[in-house]
Amino acid sequence: MLITLEGLDGSGKTTVWEALHDAVPEAVFTREPTDSWYGDAVYKSIHDDDADPVAELFLYTADHADHLSRVIRPALENDDVVISDRYCDSRYAYQGATLDGIIKRPVEYIRGVHLPFTREPDATIYLDVDPETGAERSGATNKFEQAAYLSKVQQNYERLIDVSPGRFYRVDATQPPEDVLDEVESIVDELLA
Repeated sequence: MLITLEGLDGSGKTTVWEALHDAVPEAVFTREPTDSWYGDAVYKSIHDDDADPVAELFLYTADHADHLSRVIRPALENDDVVISDRYCDSRYAYQGATLDGIIKRPVEYIRGVHLPFTREPDATIYLDVDPETGAERSGATNKFEQAAYLSKVQQNYERLIDVSPGRFYRVDATQPPEDVLDEVESIVDELLA
């Protein structure tokens, strides 16, 4: 089973992902961007305000393809549970916002690029937080952590949820961290039961 954690920057995905290590110790824990050289290229582009948005999309896509072949598919073939901090939905939501006005229907375009090779998650836990709170929590340290940008990203996530409502589990990430963790652990327990 592939479980992904999604949400805006500052929603607490990484905190939840780290806490789940103790709750589901048998799982394979991974994340995007990865720790590969593809992921290194992605991190460089994140901090480059002049990075070309189309080129950036394909850096993320290359990192995702490598992640699938190197980590996700082997773990799933081994019948492991995989929990990923970000996955393809982040690309659809974030790069969809970046490419808005550059490519017609960017979310659909990006999903079309991924369709032939990606593996859809079995379940996605969406940590829901408003853009202003996300920007404040994340520190607004790069171009992807600005409230106006995160507002576009949030709209894209909502569209993705509308397309696949049975896959997404929404968690109010404005709750106290312990309550968020309890709710996420309960969802994961239910999924693995």
